[in-house]
Amino acid sequence: MFHTPTFYSRRHFLRDCTYGLGKVAAAGLLTDSLSGAAAANPLSARGPHFAPKAKRVIHLFMAGAPSQLETFDPKPMLTKYEGKPIPPEVIGGQRYAFIRSDAAALGPRFKFAQHGQSGAWISEVMPHVAKIADELCIIRSVKTDQFNHAPAQIFFQTGFGQPGRPCMGSWALYGLGAETQNLPAFVVMSTGSGLSGGTALMSSGFLPTIYNGVRFRNSGDPILNVSSPAGIDSRAQRDTLDLVSQLNQKRLGAVGDPEIATRIASYEMAFRMQTSAPELTDLRSESKETLEMYGCDPDKPSYARACLLARRMIERGVRFVNIYHEGWDAHSNVEGNVRNNCKETDQASAALVKDLKQRGLLDDTLVVWGGEFGRTPMVETNPALGRALGRDHHPQAFTIWMAGGGVKGGQTIGATDELGFNVVEDPVHVHDVQATMLHLMGFDHERLTFHTQGRDYRLTDVHGHVVKKVLLKSRSEAIPVPRLRD
Repeated sequence: MFHTPTFYSRRHFLRDCTYGLGKVAAAGLLTDSLSGAAAANPLSARGPHFAPKAKRVIHLFMAGAPSQLETFDPKPMLTKYEGKPIPPEVIGGQRYAFIRSDAAALGPRFKFAQHGQSGAWISEVMPHVAKIADELCIIRSVKTDQFNHAPAQIFFQTGFGQPGRPCMGSWALYGLGAETQNLPAFVVMSTGSGLSGGTALMSSGFLPTIYNGVRFRNSGDPILNVSSPAGIDSRAQRDTLDLVSQLNQKRLGAVGDPEIATRIASYEMAFRMQTSAPELTDLRSESKETLEMYGCDPDKPSYARACLLARRMIERGVRFVNIYHEGWDAHSNVEGNVRNNCKETDQASAALVKDLKQRGLLDDTLVVWGGEFGRTPMVETNPALGRALGRDHHPQAFTIWMAGGGVKGGQTIGATDELGFNVVEDPVHVHDVQATMLHLMGFDHERLTFHTQGRDYRLTDVHGHVVKKVLLKSRSEAIPVPRLRD
C-alpha cells in the first residue's frame, strides 16, 4: 500500500522493511539462552546465569524505617550520653530534616539479650524473632544514598532514587520467567496506610509491563473484579476472551508491539485467576496450629495473614512476593512506635521462617526483612509539631536480616560505632544488598541487563558487590561463636 510522506509513519516504514519494532523489542528481551517458547511467551521459565540457591523470594519490607537502635543494634554507650549532644567529630557535618545536628542523644528504649547458639543481640520486643536467631543473618551495617522515604524506598527496590526503573521483582521475572500459569509470578501486598514510594515500588519501569508486580488486597477479592458479574458464566467469559484475543493477535501481527502481548497474557491470567485466586486466599484449609503460629485470624486483614498468604503463594509457584508493612516512621514516641509495630509483625515474621523450614522450603526460599534506612541516635523533639522522644531519618546505618535461600544463618555482619551513628565494620551499601539477592537467585548482577536509551541498565546500575559473608558455602557450616564485644 502506498503512503504519502504525510501519513507514512516510522512504524509503517520499519514494518514494511521487514524489520518491525516488535523484532527490535524482542531482541532486547531475549538472550542467546532463551528458547523459541520463551520468544513466544516472555514469562516462560528459563535458567539464570548459574545454579541458584534461592528459587523464590519473600521480601518483608518495613516501610517507614524501623529504628535499629530499638531492634537489633544495642548501644549501651548511647544511654550514657543521653541528654548530651553527640560529639561534632562523630556527626561530621551531617544535616537533618527535623532535628539539629547538635540534638541530644537518646538511648535505646528497650533491653537487649543474646539469643541462640550464635548469641545474636535482639530486643525484648521481638521475642518470636529471637527464637529463630540461628536462622538469621543480621546485617547491622547497611547504608543508603537516600534521605527521605519515597526516594529511599524506590532506591531499595529499583537501585535508583526516582521512579522509572524496574524493581527487583520485575528483574527476577525478566531473568527467570514464571513457574506458574495460574497466578502472577510477582505479587505485592500492603498491610498499612499507604506506600511513600507508590506504584514505582512494583513497576517494571522500562521493561515490558508483563513484568509488573500485581497488587493483592489483604481482604475480600485479592484483585478487584476478579469475580465475574452476575449473569456471566465461565462459558460466556471464555467466549468473550477468545474473541478479544483474536483481535489482539491480529493487531500484534500487524504492528509487533510487545505491549499487546502483555495485554493478551494479562487477559488469560485474569481468567485463570478467577479460579486460582479465591482458592489461594481461602485459609480454611490451614490447620489451627498453623493459624495460631502466625497469630492469624483468616477472616481479618493483617500482616500475619499476608505472611501466611506469601507462604501459600510460593508453594503455588509465585516467584517473588513483597509485603510492605507501613507505619515505622517514628518521629515521635519511638518507643511506642517500635513496640506497636513489633506487636503486629514479630510473631508472623518468625512464623514464616519456621513454617518454611518445617515444609522443606526455607533452603531455596530467600526471606529478607528491613526498611529503607535507619533512625538517628539523637532525639527528635518538636513541640510545634507535637513531637517528643522520636528519632529522625538516618541513612548512614541501619539493620536488615536475611534467612534461607543460601544465606549463612546464625551470624551478625557489620558493626556501627559505639553511638550507632556510622558504620565502622563491613559496610554494606543498598546496591550490595541487591547484588547479593540477585546472586542468591543465580544472577551475576553485572550481566542481568536491559538495553534502552542507548545503554545497558541493571538493577545495581554501575555499583554493587556481593556480600560474600552472607553466603552459605556448605550446609554443614558451624554456627559461629557468640559475639560478646557488643
